Amino acid sequence: MNSAPPGAITPATRLIALLGDPVSHSLSPRFQNAAFRAAGVDGVYLALRCSGADVPGLLRGIARAGGGGNVTVPHKAVAAESVELRTSAVERTGACNTFWLEDGKVCGDNTDVAGVRAAIRALIGDPAGARVLLVGAGGAARGAVAALLDDDVASIHLLNRTPARARDLVEAFPEGSALGIVTGVAELRGERFDLVINATSVGLHPGDPLPFEFDTVGGVGAALDLVYAPGETRWVREARAAGIPAADGIEMLLHQGAAAFERWWSRPAPLEVMRAALS
Repeated sequence: MNSAPPGAITPATRLIALLGDPVSHSLSPRFQNAAFRAAGVDGVYLALRCSGADVPGLLRGIARAGGGGNVTVPHKAVAAESVELRTSAVERTGACNTFWLEDGKVCGDNTDVAGVRAAIRALIGDPAGARVLLVGAGGAARGAVAALLDDDVASIHLLNRTPARARDLVEAFPEGSALGIVTGVAELRGERFDLVINATSVGLHPGDPLPFEFDTVGGVGAALDLVYAPGETRWVREARAAGIPAADGIEMLLHQGAAAFERWWSRPAPLEVMRAALS
């Protein structure tokens, strides 16, 4: 019989960990621990700063000890290589942000795909037929590309400071005939986009430059920043000041976290509790 008070950490408590660098800014512990309490599951969510070299051992050790977790920048690619069973989202994107143990195997998923899809729809509705400019080519960008292709956008113009990394992303999506590389901002002069997405980590730290200047293009219908920050990011505020509807990464964070919760606990996530914890 367990006589521990509700919420107490016991030997039976499952560790659910966030692996990344940095992690001190993360809101995941706040809303996941609120979700655990509301759902009555015996778990605790902690953020662990670690190097990429530490990810395989930490990920596998936590999972095999009965826990699970998330992976954030810059470790999603190494996490994809570290799990034993990969969902189609991981295979397709080469990025993993959620892990757990199932039938003795360390499993991985990329719930960023579901998260960014929900965030896009909350901002602009159904994006089918949209022209999209995507800034960045890392793990978050791969999740965004998968979501956008699934929703039949007309085109995705990929802008990244490292052309080789952009080519790697394009080659990862052989079905992505709508996906093309922009070699420089000069190509964008006069172009109009229904949606611009910042999928870089620029904006995560105070004093970061803007990831993209809106006056570079002829027009922007909406802007989605996959980064979140207290009081929203400067890029989101700049977009609104220019009359562009904009949102930061909170909606994506919420929905990718809900999908991860369901992987760890095999039950529906208390979405409104999670949303309230983020407000």
